Amino acid sequence: ARMGEGTNTPRWAVAYKFPPEQKITKLESVTVAVGRTGVLTPTANLAPVRLAGTTVSRATLHNLDFIRERDIHLGDYVTVQKAGDIIPEVVCAHPEKRDGTEIPFEMPTTCPSCGEPVFREEGEAAVRCTNASCPAQLSCGSEHFASKDAMDIDGLGSAIVDALIEKQLIKSPADIYYLTIEELKSLWKSGETAAKKLLTAIEGSKEQDVSRLIYALGIRQVGAKTGKVLASCFGSLDALMQATEEELTAVPDVGAVTAQNIVQWFAQPQAQEIVERLRQAGVNFESKRVISD
Repeated sequence: ARMGEGTNTPRWAVAYKFPPEQKITKLESVTVAVGRTGVLTPTANLAPVRLAGTTVSRATLHNLDFIRERDIHLGDYVTVQKAGDIIPEVVCAHPEKRDGTEIPFEMPTTCPSCGEPVFREEGEAAVRCTNASCPAQLSCGSEHFASKDAMDIDGLGSAIVDALIEKQLIKSPADIYYLTIEELKSLWKSGETAAKKLLTAIEGSKEQDVSRLIYALGIRQVGAKTGKVLASCFGSLDALMQATEEELTAVPDVGAVTAQNIVQWFAQPQAQEIVERLRQAGVNFESKRVISD
């Protein structure tokens, strides 16, 4: 009480954090990876440096705008820190340390996974691959589809997904529901037992609420929470597919950009094929909860 209160907070209840530890190290190269929505994300490969209790050799560079704003060149000395004491990030470059061998970084013009051209929408920071058959997107998308908050298919992690893609057993997440025990047995040394367990998990996931399926489809800016709201408001995947942008923006937590993403996703022939294969496989398209008036 004697310490008093400031404008926004009582002085006796304020917690102060130490600034994050920072170190200077060399940016040796940049690796560009493709995510499930096709976004190309650059990652800095650094000369290993001890930082906040661990050795850091990689750090996110987010996107091309981030790199250009900080004038980061390949071969630069850069300052790194851990955001929130967890995630390594590049803070800035040190142009004064350059010797002339450094070169500006440019995003690739073709996808590093499939080789198809990439593009950047006006007003967006992200560079994207739009190839529907891109292996990297298929891998990340299928893993996301099976994840705990989505269809929750226990045992279908990244290693199994990659093995299925390599053997050309799946070309979209919908193909997961058409796998046979004979196809799965070859993925494990103790094949049949593990294959039966995975098939049981796949079969059980068909009964998940449609809110999980909406999230699992991987539509841009549609997270688990939005999936629940959409399922409750529209009642089924079929009703959601028919919704207009105006109807979608009337839903709580759904903005104009998200509404546009939903409409555009369902308009794609590939998306329609995925939905139809999911329907034929017997996946639940109905909501088990509806918002009451």
